[in-house]
Amino acid sequence: MDPTVKPLAVSRGPYRLHAEVVPGPGTPVVLMHGFPDSTHLYDRLLPHLEGQAPVVRFDFLGWGESEKPPEYPYTVAGQVGDLCAVAEAVAENLGARRLVLVAHDASGPPAIDWALAHPDRVERLVLLNTYYHWTPALRRPPAIALYSTPLVRTAARAAVRRRPDLDRRLYAWQVGRFIRDSGVREQYVARLYEQFPAARPAFWRLNDELLAAVLSRRRRLPELRAFQPPVRVVFGARDRYLNARVARQFADLFPNSELCLLVDAGHFVQVDEPGQVADAIVSA
Repeated sequence: MDPTVKPLAVSRGPYRLHAEVVPGPGTPVVLMHGFPDSTHLYDRLLPHLEGQAPVVRFDFLGWGESEKPPEYPYTVAGQVGDLCAVAEAVAENLGARRLVLVAHDASGPPAIDWALAHPDRVERLVLLNTYYHWTPALRRPPAIALYSTPLVRTAARAAVRRRPDLDRRLYAWQVGRFIRDSGVREQYVARLYEQFPAARPAFWRLNDELLAAVLSRRRRLPELRAFQPPVRVVFGARDRYLNARVARQFADLFPNSELCLLVDAGHFVQVDEPGQVADAIVSA
């Protein structure tokens, strides 16, 4: 571990979440990953944030280096509970109750749910190529559609259980499309896939819930329209799935929002343009 990175003890009931903090001044920034990735998603971003704020990143239960209880019902509600545990650990260890929440991809629903429940603890909400509710602009990446569509997903999962090489190639193809630069792509895909097979139960169960989760959250749109803390929407404009239309719809929903489209970045916006994303996270 880098000497500037310190472990942060986070208990989630009987389980342990992997979390770490880079010390700094001001309001802590909490970085959340989506699927199918982990805290490593922010490896290129972290140096750009160092010294500007305390930075906390963690793996949701079932992912990365966090514990992976086999019978645990991995859901968005469960991830909200993970974030609650992290927030309390930050309050206890760093003495900070207000947070800058940074959500990417599938961490959008738990981050926004937590923010709606605790608006007084949100310094700023930063949305990076993420989603919350169903909208016609939203597109599932092909691999996510494969694993989240009823009936189709059963056959797909059976196929990759029999053919791990097929699983690896599908992962490399899909995640590779999220990263602009070929050299960075090769490094990141290998690093993220190394942790992915053990996280597959969480990945599949969250995909089981995906369609119902985005449909059910449409009823919470009035709460988004009434949400008062500042929201910064920072999307890579080259993302064909969580795309610029989704970004503009987020910016239109929240009353105190700013929209920043990074024209040369794609879905992994924090990988493609870490300096610009860091500026968007910490700038006043």
